[in-house]
Amino acid sequence: MSLRARLAQSGSLDSVKETARPDAVRENAMQQLKARVHYQVIDRMDLSVLSGSPGRQAEKELETAIRLVLEEEPDPLSAAERDILVREIKNEVLGLGPLEPLLADPTINDILVNGPHKVYVERRGRLEKVSVRFRDDQHLLKIIDKIATSVGRRIDESSPMVDARLADGSRVNAVIPPLALDGPSLSIRKFAVDPLKVDDLIRIGTITPATAKLMEAIVKSRQNVSISGGTGTGKTTFLNVMSSFIPAYERIVTIEDSAELQLQQDHIVRLETRPPNIEGHGEITLRDLVRNALRMRPDRIVVGEVRGGEALDMMQAMNTGHDGSLTTVHANSPRDALSRLETMMSMAGLEIPDKAIRQQVASAVHIVIQLARLSDGSRRLISLSEITGLEGETVSMQEIFRYTQTGVDDRGRVQGRFGPTGIRPRCAERIKAHGIELDNAMFNESPGGGL
Repeated sequence: MSLRARLAQSGSLDSVKETARPDAVRENAMQQLKARVHYQVIDRMDLSVLSGSPGRQAEKELETAIRLVLEEEPDPLSAAERDILVREIKNEVLGLGPLEPLLADPTINDILVNGPHKVYVERRGRLEKVSVRFRDDQHLLKIIDKIATSVGRRIDESSPMVDARLADGSRVNAVIPPLALDGPSLSIRKFAVDPLKVDDLIRIGTITPATAKLMEAIVKSRQNVSISGGTGTGKTTFLNVMSSFIPAYERIVTIEDSAELQLQQDHIVRLETRPPNIEGHGEITLRDLVRNALRMRPDRIVVGEVRGGEALDMMQAMNTGHDGSLTTVHANSPRDALSRLETMMSMAGLEIPDKAIRQQVASAVHIVIQLARLSDGSRRLISLSEITGLEGETVSMQEIFRYTQTGVDDRGRVQGRFGPTGIRPRCAERIKAHGIELDNAMFNESPGGGL
């Protein structure tokens, strides 16, 4: 039956024209056609054999099958419409359907799906709505389930939230009904195919060359670093860059909820948590992995993010011979980062006095790096602080580098300068003891300098 005949059968063709725009009617018909062809292709092909074929060969076999099915369709299709359908159905079978063009776009950092018909992306720090849409809730649920099962996770009514990752390391979070009231919600934080390096951060203004030298010296002199910042400030990217300074001969163990880090060294052991199974058993937490990592003879332990009782095990590891460890924490300032670490250590369930917790933090963490996302969408290192010890009941801290915002230009871009505070860090002696020479002038305050 032709497209026109089906429209006439479902109701008056004139009434359809009156109640819907022609492009909307055509789009709906194309969606129905795509779904029908998709199911026919699945019925005719052995997808298990297809998945075993080399990538390019599987794509060609699938395209041939799709075009054969389309030739049997009575609806007249232009060559352009036929090519669009072939591409979209290939994406459905081999990829993530409507998300594939967005994942392939290098200018997009985040993909935010608020139900099947509302998709937003972030480009250059700004959110914008895109025309991509899913057929219905079931279509979106199918894509979410495909992502979750590919990394051994599950999502259903009994477990309606999931953290997962894509093959390239991109971070995925999904929430489905009954928790998501307006349909399934999907958030994807894309990771670059080629991770940003220190020179890239200097070029885009996140850090200065002087800060980069100090960061390299800090890592090579085996000081423990906590990278702090809010959501979307670039903590994981910054952790990747700092990890690049770790010497190639050292053994690194990375611990994450969902494996996202893209370290470049060879001697790396990557560990990832595991959620409980459908019976509620078999869960492996970050804390379990941190404790196990201590038995793996690591030179460095890199924890993607501490967010609970594992903070206690991390601080103890830093205090017991695993110097040079790195981690990130959600906080709005360096002082808040220390407070959060103390709070998370108390979540471990042990009756440890507050002062003892504070002493562990003061002796374990050497450097706190604060990142921020400014109003124009740019991400900057806004503070580099050193922990100097415990004074009474307070962890003492001194700021070495600071970013000061001075205004906004005509294009809405944030203006400011980044420079030293004039304080020479105590860690300079430790850096020198490791044979690394730093120019003391880099710590001299220069009110007119900076970015």
